[in-house]
Amino acid sequence: MIFRYTARECTEFGGEEAFESVHSRAVEHRPWHDHYDEGIGPSLDYEDLTLTEFLARSARDYPDTTALVFMNLSLTYRQLKDEVDRLATALRGLGVVKGTRVAIQLPNLPQAVIAYYGALGAGAEVVLTNPLYTAREIEHQWGDAECDLAVVADFLYARTIRPARERLRPRTYIVASIPEYLRFPLNLLAPMKLRRQEPPLVAQIPRDEGVHRFRDLIKATPCNPPVIETSPDDIAVLQYTGGTTGVSKGAVLTHRNLSVNVQQINSWFKTVEFGKEAVLTSLPLFHVFGMTVSMNWPVYSAAKMVLLPNPRDMQAMVKGVQKHGVTLFPGVPAMFNALNNHPGINKSDVSSIKACFSGSAPIADDVLQRFEALTGSVIIEGFGMSETSPATHCNPLVGARKLGSVGLPLPDTDARIVDVDDPSTVLENGQEGELCISGPQVMREYWNQPEETAKTLRDGWLHTGDLAVMDDEGYFRIVGRKKDMINAGGYKVFPDEVDGVLMAHKSILEAATIGIPDPKRGETVKSFVVLQPGATLSADEITAYCRENLAAYKIPRSIAFLDELPKSTVLKVLRRELRDLETTE
Repeated sequence: MIFRYTARECTEFGGEEAFESVHSRAVEHRPWHDHYDEGIGPSLDYEDLTLTEFLARSARDYPDTTALVFMNLSLTYRQLKDEVDRLATALRGLGVVKGTRVAIQLPNLPQAVIAYYGALGAGAEVVLTNPLYTAREIEHQWGDAECDLAVVADFLYARTIRPARERLRPRTYIVASIPEYLRFPLNLLAPMKLRRQEPPLVAQIPRDEGVHRFRDLIKATPCNPPVIETSPDDIAVLQYTGGTTGVSKGAVLTHRNLSVNVQQINSWFKTVEFGKEAVLTSLPLFHVFGMTVSMNWPVYSAAKMVLLPNPRDMQAMVKGVQKHGVTLFPGVPAMFNALNNHPGINKSDVSSIKACFSGSAPIADDVLQRFEALTGSVIIEGFGMSETSPATHCNPLVGARKLGSVGLPLPDTDARIVDVDDPSTVLENGQEGELCISGPQVMREYWNQPEETAKTLRDGWLHTGDLAVMDDEGYFRIVGRKKDMINAGGYKVFPDEVDGVLMAHKSILEAATIGIPDPKRGETVKSFVVLQPGATLSADEITAYCRENLAAYKIPRSIAFLDELPKSTVLKVLRRELRDLETTE
């Protein structure tokens, strides 16, 4: 069965004519179709599966295959399905019905996977919440989504949730603890170590009204999951954006959006063998990239998830790769760069890795080449966003890969570049403009935000806010965000380009560029630089290097040295914090 947008999804923002145009446009020939790997067509025959059916099928067909590992815990797909079904049963007993919003605020723990599929199995809609959120941010997200129940880590409940409970919407909480799924002797030793962390990563939870302990609740509940009629067009997830350009918005992702995107990704990585892969699940699962590529895709393909709660812990990452034979590594450039520079990495055997999916930010050529030489794997750079489930573009796995490009639109995905000032004008190949996307993985709408929805979804096209260029072969290159573009005396400067040049210098580990106010030019270019360990480099030397590699108007007029760049939980550089730093000095 082939499905793209449903008529209802398209008519909500473009009318029936938009549905017809999207449907017909998706099968029209595009330049990128000629560069797909052999066996991949412009359109796919999708399995009409919901996310809960992913797990049910893997548990049926691969019951004894390892589903996830976490420290000394290992669960098979049969065991994972049993835990999920018990939680779904418990959630129904706590009042969860179809359409209830359930928040999940957990690091990458077994409970995060169980809670996600358990909530969906009970008919709920999942709201994934960053564990680093403050009470103010949680109050906004859970209030906006109208969450009635939340699954949280014990240390988060004690530190953030409990003091703010009167202001938060959920009345019922299920509290998970890191040690509760560990086997002997770690279940006894881990609490002592976790208490010594700063801040502590375990907490005693008082018997508050409406608070239930995760593992105890599951143990006390029989496996009698409710029978829920779930349609692929039902809402699965409200995926909140980062809020970098304003208040965080909830992208409404249906089971179909997420199911299709997993199948698009799986079709692209044609070497994947069901029941035989091991996926490094170190990207945070609350992030759309981690949710789809590090959890939903492994469950679909009956792969082993190697759960790592801290994507910055390179020692644990290397150990996980070696111990569990990781074959697929979804990551972001900062993770690959950190692994390249991990002490002793040249003596570590990480050759089990076959393929890596890199997203979130451009990857420097030297980082990619060094990682591939180290592992023998291939890094495939792609592109996506919360509003697109997330993947829309990817370089071929076997065919021509263009470094610096996010690759080709995935099957059934259409893309075009439009004029920033006049979005009705589609630009010629090679011209820079705003990237627009159409496809079955595109969100239905923003939750309770009709005006924002109308701005972003127009006539069947998602306006991404990303500036890009397409070449004659249909490869796309992201040149920056509209909000990040620097206007220096009338010249457009894209920070990613400047950063790429800086990071190609052998003494520079990381770089981030922003625009700062300038009385003559309007804006001027400033770069923040982190040097390689033990390296010395002056601002004048960096400027001289830039003169050899950048046009004069792109050269940073100011250079600041930092010990590290501010990053999000998925290790994406936070330019807004650099701007804040600039305005407070």
